[in-house]
Parts: sequence; C-alpha cells; structure tokens
Amino acid sequence: MTMAESGDGTSAWGARLCGAMLDELERAVVGKRGFLERLLGAAIAGGHVLVEDRPGLAKTLAARSLARVAGGSFKRIQFTPDLLPADITGAYVLDRASGGLRLLEGPIFANFVLADEINRAPPKTQSALLEAMEERQATLEGRTLPLPSPFMVVATQNPIEYEGTFPLPEAQLDRFLARLSIGYPSGEEELEVVMRRAARGAEEPELRELCGLQSLARLSAEAERVHVERDVARYAVELARATRRSPRVAVGASPRASLALVKLARARAVMEGRSYLVPDDVKWCAFEALVHRVLLRPDAWAAESLVEEVVREAIDSVPAPKAGPA
Repeated sequence: MTMAESGDGTSAWGARLCGAMLDELERAVVGKRGFLERLLGAAIAGGHVLVEDRPGLAKTLAARSLARVAGGSFKRIQFTPDLLPADITGAYVLDRASGGLRLLEGPIFANFVLADEINRAPPKTQSALLEAMEERQATLEGRTLPLPSPFMVVATQNPIEYEGTFPLPEAQLDRFLARLSIGYPSGEEELEVVMRRAARGAEEPELRELCGLQSLARLSAEAERVHVERDVARYAVELARATRRSPRVAVGASPRASLALVKLARARAVMEGRSYLVPDDVKWCAFEALVHRVLLRPDAWAAESLVEEVVREAIDSVPAPKAGPA
C-alpha cells in the first residue's frame, strides 16, 4: 500500500488501511462493524480489551482474526482453576546439552494474547498478567524480560457462569482500556454466517495480512500526534467525573479512564482520517472505556441497578462541546 499522506498532515494511508482491515475482519466476524472498530481502535491505542459476552459469539475468533490481519504472533491461554502463573510467563529449565538454564517462554510472549475465560483462574494467576499488561515485561527468576512490541491482551469472560469463577479485582479491570460486547447477530447476519461456513468448507476463512507490525506501529504513532483541543479534553474528563457523582456509585471511573477516553478517541480520529479530535470521537468510546471502571453501592445492587444504566445516565448528563480543528 502507498505511504502517501494527504496535504493537511492526516494520513489518508492510515484511513484506507484501517478500512481495509475492518473489511477483512468482517469476513470472519459478520455484521459486527462497531465492535471490530473499537477492537482495532484499542490495538492502535496500544491498550488491552476485556470482551464480556455469552459463549459462541465469536470472541475468540475476533482476537485471532485481528492478529492475522495485523501480521502479529498470536497465543491463546485457556484460564482454568488449576492454571499456574508459570503457565503464563514461562520458566527456566535445565538444558541437559549445555548444563545451564534455558528459558521456555510462556504464551505471554506474543504480540496478541488471548486470555480466554480469564475469570476462571484464581487471583494469583490473574495477577501474573498485571505486570505484563502495565509494564510490557515479565519477571522470571529475578530477571526482567521485555515482551514483544506491539503487545495486546484480549481477555474474555462469560457473564452467565458464576460457579467456579473468580471476579477480576478493580486494579486489574482498570488496566483494560475498554470493555467490549459483541451481542447476538440479527437473523439475516446469522444466516450469512451459516451460508459462508457451508460455502468455504472450513471452520474459519483464510484472512489476508494487510497491515504488518511496522504499519501498526505507524498507526499508533499517528494517533499520538492527533491534536487535542482543551475543550474536548475537558469533555473526556467530565464524562469520567460524572460517574463519580452518581449516588448509586461506590467507586467511579479513575483519572486513568480520562486518559483511556482520549487514547481511544485519538485512534478513532486516525481511523476516520483526521489529525484532530472532535467530541464525537470521545462519545464514540465513552461507554466502553468507563463501564468496567464503575462499582455500585451494595444498596444499588439490591435495587437491581445496572452499571450499564448508571454509566449511560452519566454520559447523557454531560453536554458535548462544540469544538473543531485548531
């Protein structure tokens, strides 16, 4: 693909590349463009994603397809109650040939890591991901090893399964840039899934590598150069602060949520071919960036108040500014 840029400094190449990647991803995940846009946006922003939805809705397929289209290495970790931290990070073992220690890298050493059903593992094992997600490194036997770049964790959990699960602590939830949901397809979309599967004679389509890790890094660099007006940044801050003012909320979104909003919004600007933020970029990702960072009071849970409802009310209560490019 051409590397030419438009005259206003915004990469038309980036917008075209993101559009082509989304089209390719839709060959695997049918009819979920909005979900795929936010998943790709998180990859451009350099963040991690928690995908919470019911079984069989293509959570694993979406993560694997993103890795294929982006040209990165992919590893899957099936979280179970007996999973150990070393099963994630790896360990040093005795090399009989040399007589020394040899590193057996765990599945965390990949560009895209799928943490499948993360809430099935106990907290000690879940905590093995914390350093990797925040610091992009892993510590084994006192040695700190860098993880591949880019590095993205896509964690999944099924909300309907409670027995034998361990809810993620707030400290770990806060490290996810966004919480996404796929949702059931429409009748026509589900029919299209069945017809495509019948026609190709294989479980999954063969997706093309359209990006490459260097191009993904360039998209991320472009996102960091997107201009942020003060009024738009204030809008992101006020959205996060609005979750703290609700009387039903025990713990509202932290300042990390404000940063996450701006990071995702900048990624969306790149995907749209713009070099500046508009309020719609922030509103586009506000729910996904805030919903997993809010904890309700016990009496609100007793009243069956939903976190999703509280977050949407907070978003609706903050007026969007009229802002454009500088």
